[in-house]
Amino acid sequence: MSRFLAPALLIALLLTTWEIACRALDVPVYFLPPPSAVALALVDRAPVLAASALQTFRMALEALAVSALLGGGLALAVSLSRPAEQAVRPLAVALQVTPVVAIAPLVLIWAGLDHADRAVVALAAAVAFFPIFSGVLTGLKSAEPDLERLFDLYGASPLQRLTRLRIPAALPFALEGLRVASGLSVIGAVVAEFVSGSGATQGLAWRLLESGNRLRTADMLAALVCLMVMGLALSGLVGLIERRVRAHLS
Repeated sequence: MSRFLAPALLIALLLTTWEIACRALDVPVYFLPPPSAVALALVDRAPVLAASALQTFRMALEALAVSALLGGGLALAVSLSRPAEQAVRPLAVALQVTPVVAIAPLVLIWAGLDHADRAVVALAAAVAFFPIFSGVLTGLKSAEPDLERLFDLYGASPLQRLTRLRIPAALPFALEGLRVASGLSVIGAVVAEFVSGSGATQGLAWRLLESGNRLRTADMLAALVCLMVMGLALSGLVGLIERRVRAHLS
């Protein structure tokens, strides 16, 4: 309980201060609504926001799965060859530093205007790719030198070295990369939906755009609350997987 009491008290204090300040200063609702108005918007638009949150969560989860398969698989492949790693790493870094808004129009054209959800998943996966690739690759190279020499002494094959030494050593790094990528997949999905300019996905980003165009600030903040809860849920899911894996290894 003590773990959750301090943040709960801080959040309650901030919300109370926000409510009192909005009422005392008579702040226009379109500029900054009080928390009570945001709570009403959450209740009134609960079905719409829940459906949009589920859509965004689905796209973020698909993007995380795609980035985990591609990033982990590519890291595993290039770890077997130093020249391959030297060739691929600059391309992976280039993908990481390229803004998603710059490549979004291209990906939307390639995916097809009728399949905006595919473009959103692809763009979110591109954002989440590098932490997994970098974490797995770093982990595969982090095995103890003494154990590496022991495997040399017993004449272990490359496959045995990979499966019995390097992959177990890489698991903590891969799980940490997956945790970082889970947050980035949500960010990537929302940004990709923003820049796609299409309401076909009907995710939370579209609800934000829709409310912003109508100056319904309370609805925007309600969508942001759903987005934060969804991000915490995805991070908690990855954390649960990480704890299960660590408990199994120990």
